[in-house]
Amino acid sequence: MPGREPDRRAASSTVTSLLAELRGGNQTARDELVTLVYPELRRIAARYMRQERPGHTLRTTGLVNELYVRLFAARDDDWQNRAHFFAAVAREMRHILVDYARARNAVKRPAGRVQVSLSDVDIPGRERGEDLVALDEALARLEVLNPRAGRVVELRYFAGLGERESAEALAISLSTLKRDWTFAKAWLFDQLRSHDAVR
Repeated sequence: MPGREPDRRAASSTVTSLLAELRGGNQTARDELVTLVYPELRRIAARYMRQERPGHTLRTTGLVNELYVRLFAARDDDWQNRAHFFAAVAREMRHILVDYARARNAVKRPAGRVQVSLSDVDIPGRERGEDLVALDEALARLEVLNPRAGRVVELRYFAGLGERESAEALAISLSTLKRDWTFAKAWLFDQLRSHDAVR
């Protein structure tokens, strides 16, 4: 929507300003930053939790809280702008979800798998649900083969960033991002299909 673009730019500018203050040692900027980005973090977390089974013990708020702890406990507050910050969010969100899935599998079903939907990002595959652990393993292989394409998937899927924000976070053109995204989806589809064939 045309009217929302100035709001988006203003929010992005404010996040970038707060990140600059945080890098400069202003610790109160952290609280302001969290207040500003919290609704977006909840939106991202809620999208994932909607894909989980009913009665899941991890809730949206818990996922956001864990994300907050991991982001700021690492003391890696060298984020340059909003896109860079959400790239870090994507990486941590991925690690939290995969760590949780692995721990749950180890306790409840040692040979079991955790299902998540990839339909939100249009990665080809089964209509409902793919294996999160298998996705993480395939994504790790993709990152070895093509690190930038792996980051594109992380930003688009795990952080829910749009094309422009993802391109900005990676400092690449929109056309390059689209090519990487197309390649990554096709490659992951092939990997996940192969995984299903041997499962």
